Amino acid sequence: MCGIVGYVGTRRVVPILLEGLRRLEYRGYDSAGLVYSFDNRLVRYRAKGKLANLEAVVDEYIGVASGIGLGHTRWATHGAPTEGNAHPHTDCTGELVVVHNGIIENYNALKKELMAKGHVFTSETDTEVLAHLIEDCLKEKRDLVAAVRAALTLVEGSYAIGVLWAGEPELLVAARNHSPLVMGVAADACYIASDIPALLPFTREVIFLNDREMAVLGRGTYTIQQIDDGSELAKPVSLIDWNASMAEKAGFRHFMLKEIFEQPQAILNTVSGRIVPDTGFVDLPEIGLDYATLDAIDRIALVACGTSWHAALIAKYWIEKWVGIPVEVDIASEFRYRRLLVDERTLTIAISQSGETADTLAGIRRAAQLGSRVLTVCNVVGSTMTREADGVIYTHAGPEIGVASTKAFTSQLAALFLLTLYLGQTRKTIDPITRKKLGLSLIDIAEVIATELPRLQTEISALIEGYYEAKDFLFVGRGLNFPIALEGALKLKEISYIHAEGYAAGELKHGPIALIDREMPVVALVPRDSVYLKTVSNVEEIKARQGRLVLFGTSGDEHLSTLTDDVLYLPDVMEDLNPLLYTIPAQLLAYEIANRRGCDVDQPRNLAKSVTVE
Repeated sequence: MCGIVGYVGTRRVVPILLEGLRRLEYRGYDSAGLVYSFDNRLVRYRAKGKLANLEAVVDEYIGVASGIGLGHTRWATHGAPTEGNAHPHTDCTGELVVVHNGIIENYNALKKELMAKGHVFTSETDTEVLAHLIEDCLKEKRDLVAAVRAALTLVEGSYAIGVLWAGEPELLVAARNHSPLVMGVAADACYIASDIPALLPFTREVIFLNDREMAVLGRGTYTIQQIDDGSELAKPVSLIDWNASMAEKAGFRHFMLKEIFEQPQAILNTVSGRIVPDTGFVDLPEIGLDYATLDAIDRIALVACGTSWHAALIAKYWIEKWVGIPVEVDIASEFRYRRLLVDERTLTIAISQSGETADTLAGIRRAAQLGSRVLTVCNVVGSTMTREADGVIYTHAGPEIGVASTKAFTSQLAALFLLTLYLGQTRKTIDPITRKKLGLSLIDIAEVIATELPRLQTEISALIEGYYEAKDFLFVGRGLNFPIALEGALKLKEISYIHAEGYAAGELKHGPIALIDREMPVVALVPRDSVYLKTVSNVEEIKARQGRLVLFGTSGDEHLSTLTDDVLYLPDVMEDLNPLLYTIPAQLLAYEIANRRGCDVDQPRNLAKSVTVE
């Protein structure tokens, strides 16, 4: 989820690019760069780390009289966060540059074809392939717009791009597909950006590009066309009246709510390019372990903290069911201090959003010392865990600003389900037809969530009026939904400061049922799954003791409405994917209660985003 800004007009470009990047730095802070056209050549600056490092490099050049350029702040997906992998990327000649947000799924195949033609690559990124591909098309077209269109017809995946070419130094070309890109317009200038905040200091008149659309920008002039056939489009200009804070949150009240709504795209980004829809074949090129090594594994240890530990608990169900390997799940702070019975036949899997969690890192180091192979599921390219592991599965959630994890969690679930399918593929425990069905269901769940989110928020916003003043909550679920009960309770504790506990529903009779009375709200996850009747029996026991019930269940289940008036219905999806769906109302319930109580949702007290100390 990188940040892009571009400008063509009559003002000096470098200050505009830097100001735009400052307002987009929340989208990525692994590296930054900019390029401008001056004296018929392209001048490029890049720096590893935060934007301040780039500003230190280019500060003396702010006075350069150039009126066209591109800037980029990176959240690394392909290649470590280094200066060499920073955008903008150039072609072989250095006369063409590209900035890019998204994932080019077929970049490996394109790269091999281009190398066979003599192209030399200098980075590990998928983006550099775009620059060389456009260069290759320019040899035939000698026209930047035509070359970009031709190149994009060969590309699979998501992208928002900006392109400059020394051969047409007053032209900026931009395009998007499944990654955000907005244009800004003024009398003497045009702008592009990944998000509205970058444009607000300069213009409030914007045009939102849709998928498979391309913009050709000049000084106050522009055309918009379809990528596929080049036909021109007439697009309305919208007037933005947000303040800067609202704009950074894309109109949402808090980053957490924005990130809850970003989950469908984060799931798709994590899955993209890793499942072949026609066959169900799963490809995890960075896993770092060959089939023979994976076949020799006879035990898996999942190690994580907090929300990531809940993801690990769900993965245990999946892997044991579909792969048939015993799975042990450990809280990292316990794992690192007990006697570890791991060896070369154990696969230790660390799960961490940041890749820097101190306890998890210490745990995998101990496991590696004992001969275990180590795999990391992580959101941050180049983090310590990804460097020290034998292999990695990156989630592509983008930066998560809210301290309480939402989209990082569901992206971890998507990655772990992919891993389950991959292990079933390598060990031949999942037949191809079933694997394809499971893979397609994982892809489809993103659209299901996207469709349900607005309705769920509206219904939960009304429902919480009867609950937000409660002092305690219980969350209960069975099977795959027991970890979601734990996660729902954690979210409520984190951001509303209400005491909440999650339990396996069958455990109520072993103690917690003593807490049930007319003052105790109980959230029960009751999908129509293989343990539905058992869970309903537990709910009946709560009702008999006058507990205040909130039920999450399957659409059409009329029995639930006889138990309580407070039922949230969700679509009927494949049972294995219920955790991805049922976590959404749990997140929204915690958010709406915290918001109603006036809590600091994005920065709850005493918490940090990444726990890098013991």
